[in-house]
Amino acid sequence: MGKPRIEEWTQLRGLAFFAIVMQHSIAEYIYRADIEPADSTMLTMMYHLTRFGTPTFVFLSAVLMFYNYSGRLHYFAFIRKRLETVYVPFLCWTFIYWLYVRVFTPSFWQKGGQDWGSLLRELVAPQTGYQLWFIIMIIQFYLFFPLLAALYRQARSGFELLEGRTRTRGVFALLAVTGACYIALLYVSYYRMGSWAANLGEPWAALLEYRSYSFLMYGFYFVLGAVCAASIANWRSWCTKLLPWSGLVFLGMYIRLGYDVLRRSGETVNLNISTYLKPSTFIIIVAQMLLLYGLLILLRERNKACLRLLSWIGTYSFGGYLVHALVIYVIAYFTRPLYLAGSHLSVTLLTFVLTVVASLGISYTLSHMPGGRWIVGAGRNRLRRGGAKNGDVRADSRAYLSANNR
Repeated sequence: MGKPRIEEWTQLRGLAFFAIVMQHSIAEYIYRADIEPADSTMLTMMYHLTRFGTPTFVFLSAVLMFYNYSGRLHYFAFIRKRLETVYVPFLCWTFIYWLYVRVFTPSFWQKGGQDWGSLLRELVAPQTGYQLWFIIMIIQFYLFFPLLAALYRQARSGFELLEGRTRTRGVFALLAVTGACYIALLYVSYYRMGSWAANLGEPWAALLEYRSYSFLMYGFYFVLGAVCAASIANWRSWCTKLLPWSGLVFLGMYIRLGYDVLRRSGETVNLNISTYLKPSTFIIIVAQMLLLYGLLILLRERNKACLRLLSWIGTYSFGGYLVHALVIYVIAYFTRPLYLAGSHLSVTLLTFVLTVVASLGISYTLSHMPGGRWIVGAGRNRLRRGGAKNGDVRADSRAYLSANNR
């Protein structure tokens, strides 16, 4: 599309990938019966350092779409391209995860494999490939993107008619209003919708139960991405100027969320207390996103080797996202029978490192193979032109953490 590549977006995607892998590594060990309180507390503290992962991918999905498609687009060509590079890999990996879990379930084979209905359910509400829910959500954004892009162009044209300071105030007013509405939505979702679902019949109960699959529940991050795409220079300036304040807000909310989880949990830590669909979690996520973005801007002329590594990781992060849960499954096959009392923190860190290396290695290899775009979303030629498609993962835990996270 002829537009220059914005390096910090790829680097931020690399950081988000690290956060996502760490969250799922933590979720593999924090619920084990033999975990000691010290390890449980440390893993909870690490968990709240990584809450920005999935929402950052939502933000980056939006900013890339609005940046690359700011003009008019052909709807069917646009959707076809998204299906080829995002949904087809989803279908492929859904089957892989579904089959992997059943390979180790003897009853599946004893019944002659008569469990095919569960495969269809995985295409709607992924469980075995627990991170693949993001594809279901982001496809909704792609389907409605032409309409959203038209609204974006109209709003941008209106703001361009305003003078400098007035325009800035208008943008901040837009963010303030949408942010307040979003917090109200999260409040209702976290504190009210669960009881509503229990008192409603189908299909309304199911819609509320799986509300985290709706792209509307992440609406503010799409607005944030549109604002960033509309004026990258101003966005960079704002993020660097806000660094002290975003850092303080993040620190305060980090202490608040950690205390809240430890206070409200029983003998076993419940990470769902700080789900994405909670107002206080939203605050720490936005603060950390702005903080990291500002730091990337400040460091871009100081540590180029590290930033180049982050760019490489970000380029292959979508494939890494698709495969990383499978790598954790494989590692867990060997670690679950072990008695790990006193070692959960160290084993979690080891799992994180192995998963990052293996996932990126698999993603890199598949992306350079013929037909790689059908498996990891981008072939070798596409990567050379400007990077892989971005994606995301669910960041709360393994499949059994779904109910309270919606």
